[in-house]
Amino acid sequence: MTFGCSDEWWVLLLYQVVLWVPFGPFAMVWLGVWCARAPGPRPRLWSLLVPLIPVVTSAVFMTFPPSRWEWTLRADGAKEPPAHWDDFLGYLLVYIGGITVRPWLLGYRVTRLLCFARARRARPGEGAEEGAEGGAARTPATPAEGPSGGAGAA
Repeated sequence: MTFGCSDEWWVLLLYQVVLWVPFGPFAMVWLGVWCARAPGPRPRLWSLLVPLIPVVTSAVFMTFPPSRWEWTLRADGAKEPPAHWDDFLGYLLVYIGGITVRPWLLGYRVTRLLCFARARRARPGEGAEEGAEGGAARTPATPAEGPSGGAGAA
């Protein structure tokens, strides 16, 4: 007995799995946003390392012991797939797809769309400015913008 608990110390591995369910999606959205804003190997590496322990730990508990994966023989001699296969597919869809991958994709795609929309809105000399003023009252180009910098280009 350890501190009044049983000697099942391996249960400590499951705390991170249980905590990943409510907090994992928020962590993955944040990592997706980070990957979209700062492309490179570092954010992508952290996007793989952060969910690695809870996902691998839960996958190990989901797939072992392998004795549950045995194919059963029917009376006619044909083999039936294990009943555990449906549980494993549900685990892949919900725990890995729904809690880990989909929030990352959501954060990544929304951030990319917002950056695209802001960049498009920041481009001078398109659409609304020309239509409202007829293009007559534009300011000349500054040296920082260059000769084809948009606002003063003829």
